[in-house]
Amino acid sequence: MRAQILDGKALSTQVREQIKSRTEALITRGVHPRIEVVVAAQDPASLAYVRMKRKWAEAAGMISGSWEVTAETRQAELMDHIQELNEDSSVHGVLIQHPLPKHLDEDAALLALGAEKDVDGITPQSLGRLTAGLPGFRCATPLGMMCLIDHHQIDVTGKHAVVIGRSVILGKPAALMLLEKNATVTIAHSRTQNLADLCRTADVLVAAVGRPEMVRGNWIKPGAVVLDAGYNKVEGRTHDVGDCHYDECAEVASWITPVPGGVGPMTVASLLSNCIDAAEATLA
Repeated sequence: MRAQILDGKALSTQVREQIKSRTEALITRGVHPRIEVVVAAQDPASLAYVRMKRKWAEAAGMISGSWEVTAETRQAELMDHIQELNEDSSVHGVLIQHPLPKHLDEDAALLALGAEKDVDGITPQSLGRLTAGLPGFRCATPLGMMCLIDHHQIDVTGKHAVVIGRSVILGKPAALMLLEKNATVTIAHSRTQNLADLCRTADVLVAAVGRPEMVRGNWIKPGAVVLDAGYNKVEGRTHDVGDCHYDECAEVASWITPVPGGVGPMTVASLLSNCIDAAEATLA
């Protein structure tokens, strides 16, 4: 039987409707949710992604703004701007869109951002809270994956989860969030030996390596849940493809996220949901 689809596009629509209702409720109480983005002006992919986030935020009634950094932006200017955002009580969420221009110290910028406004969940403070099991904002992409699992009532307790990828914004936090759900987690990466054999032991497989269609159908354990976080442009293809060969993997898995329409929409929905949480926290 072909895998059932973990439809991120459909679920994100539901989440955004909830965000809109929560935004309206906050406005009646004198709080207008606001998210601000710091983004590289010379990065077309980042700008396009930020435009989509801004469109979804404003459709939900939120205030959304951006500050574009250029080759002329100095580190001191960046740090001053982040400090202003930290101190501005009307700003509830801040996103530092990776990558920033190479002449800027992105790590220093992330370290300076207050954890209470890090709605993307990628600063050292937020990641530390995740590691320690403390409350805090979780990374938007793996959080979107967890929302898909929860929505479809997929119980990963005691199951073996394999995460291919160890980035601090996806692989590592995804592994920790699965661990929070009582899965038994293995993190694999570019130097993992016998990777295909390891993947065949996974009840849950997270692909986050950035290599188009690397995971083939014969890597998948029958009945496994496949979460594909890859978005790769391939010459001659009309749309992006994932890190998994979708058609092959869908013939073996029980559940699978499509690309596009799976993890991606849930990333943006999770980011905006975190921002609403931050706005609501100001009334607590």
